[in-house]
Amino acid sequence: MPSESAVRAAVEQYHDEGYAIVRGCLSPDEVAELQRKTAELYAIGLQHPCTYRHGNLAFEILPERHFGRRYLIQAYWYAWVDEYFDRLRSHQAFLELLEPLLGRSIKQVTHQLHWKPPGARVSGYRFHQDLMFREARHAYDDVVRDTVNVGLAIDRATPDNGCLRIVPGSHRMGYLGLSDNGSGSIMKGLTLEAELVQVGIDPASIVDVVLEPGDLAMWGLLTVHGSLPNESQHDRALAISSYVNGERSQRGEWAFRDGVPTLDRKSTRLNSSHT
Repeated sequence: MPSESAVRAAVEQYHDEGYAIVRGCLSPDEVAELQRKTAELYAIGLQHPCTYRHGNLAFEILPERHFGRRYLIQAYWYAWVDEYFDRLRSHQAFLELLEPLLGRSIKQVTHQLHWKPPGARVSGYRFHQDLMFREARHAYDDVVRDTVNVGLAIDRATPDNGCLRIVPGSHRMGYLGLSDNGSGSIMKGLTLEAELVQVGIDPASIVDVVLEPGDLAMWGLLTVHGSLPNESQHDRALAISSYVNGERSQRGEWAFRDGVPTLDRKSTRLNSSHT
């Protein structure tokens, strides 16, 4: 759990730079359980012969015909079918960090797990701002003010294995249209430095967000960020959630009501019967 001073520092950094890093949000025992459950989820996802979707639940798979084997690179709303991940999304550490920014009644609008396995060469993400994915902006009083994204490190994240890269202060530049090709795809090629310079970003200002398992990064919808492919021999998994002020949003699944964790009662045990 983050200390009060760590929370204050994170909130201040978030306001000033558009992102923050919080160390040691999970205990060593919690990290070990997270890594074990993530490995189970990966194995279950690969039971599908190709990308699988059922409602908001999805497992995105890279086909073996392109890479010599299949890779699971993303899962969405897996908490709907796994009790452990349903509890995790309402972890007390999230409330401690989000309450100063979003209040005590909080909804979750995105729930993702990103893998970058060694060998999956297209695992980089072009620089972008997450506002590009918020089409139903009418459902929020102020979607930028009332949204905080968090990334929980499952594996160690380094420049070699494709850690998150952020442009500090870019949240004050407005919407820049980076990678906005109308299709929402941010995994086709990598952003050229000239593209950043064209919108007023100095490539030298980019920060590599190096995380240890159990660390957490926060960033806003206007914060420019991306990542490079995993060029190492080590996995890099990151759990990403987007939380919003629950009283000012018409969308999302409740995570906390007046500070109390709210589980998604649709959750059932995830097993091979869901393939």
